Amino acid sequence: MSKLVEGQVTNHVQVLRLSRPEKKNAINAEMYRALSDALEHGDASDDVRVHVIVGSEGTFSAGNDLTDFLKTDENRDDAMAEVLRFIHLLPHIRKPLLAAVDGLAVGIGTTLLFHCDLVFASDRATFSTPFVDLGLVPEAGSSLLGPLQLGYARAFELLVLGKPFSSERMREAGLINAVVPPDELEQAALAAAAGLAAKPPHALAISRRLLRGNPTTVQNRIREEAEHFAERLKAPETVEALTTFTQKRPPNFSK
Repeated sequence: MSKLVEGQVTNHVQVLRLSRPEKKNAINAEMYRALSDALEHGDASDDVRVHVIVGSEGTFSAGNDLTDFLKTDENRDDAMAEVLRFIHLLPHIRKPLLAAVDGLAVGIGTTLLFHCDLVFASDRATFSTPFVDLGLVPEAGSSLLGPLQLGYARAFELLVLGKPFSSERMREAGLINAVVPPDELEQAALAAAAGLAAKPPHALAISRRLLRGNPTTVQNRIREEAEHFAERLKAPETVEALTTFTQKRPPNFSK
């Protein structure tokens, strides 16, 4: 386990805490690797029945670490391999996946929630996916799951327009189960996880699979998104958008 992703299993509940607060829990290659390893190990372990992802110090995640996308081709490809491993894993997780969202949930911090079974958010949480603003496209199957779960109009507003959603708006849209004060957030998520972990584990896993359906359709969309995403990373407008974002200057797309 990475020091940037703290993992602990208690009473059959695996808690994975994003712990990079100085970068607002922006997820880099090391963190993607740690998350994938922990989820795969937990799914294969009889000691784990439920996974819970939480943030730290008032932030869930600022999304992908954009510096990974600005590296040399070889290093960028290595980082992308870890991103792809994680998002391809999401639709194949067998055990319930929960999230407790406080503060920022940007990019993958929002799109991974489409793969969660229960999501709890603080009343100060905000959700945004600025993919198009960065010259990129939606990922993690969100272009399919977003319209299915939120409806097309709200999904377009979130994933293409890039408009931030409040936790209450997300609850109304059906992506969040409950909005609670920040100091009650993890307690609420862990209580739900404990309730699930106490149920017959095989019936729990089968019921989850039946409700979520065949993962092949989602997997195919993730693959299609990833192909476009990889192409976009090399596009001039994307390079300009990513560079200007890190340099904090207005982009110039007329080049």
